[in-house]
Amino acid sequence: MYRPLPDYLTIKESKIEGLGLFTNEVILYGIEIGMTHVYRHFRSEGKDDLIRTPLGGFINHSDNPNCKLIDTLGEKHLHTIRDVQAGEELTVKYKMYNVSSSSI
Repeated sequence: MYRPLPDYLTIKESKIEGLGLFTNEVILYGIEIGMTHVYRHFRSEGKDDLIRTPLGGFINHSDNPNCKLIDTLGEKHLHTIRDVQAGEELTVKYKMYNVSSSSI
């Protein structure tokens, strides 16, 4: 059965920005928390869109993150990259994209 968030996660006010995703218990290194995004191909338009799940909607950026996103078969999944302590906000390092002037 699909659940928007695992039982051990909650959404609350973040010191980083707006709302954030927090753990109620210790999450060990290397744990897959769940799917944050899914790619959807629109055949009629010939394009792909990245759709956020509820889990993906509240992850804030950090230069020293405790999680990372891993692409797997058209989906992105959140994995811990170190132990995360109870009460700690889950974060990832956002990727920046270069836009060349020729594509504007």
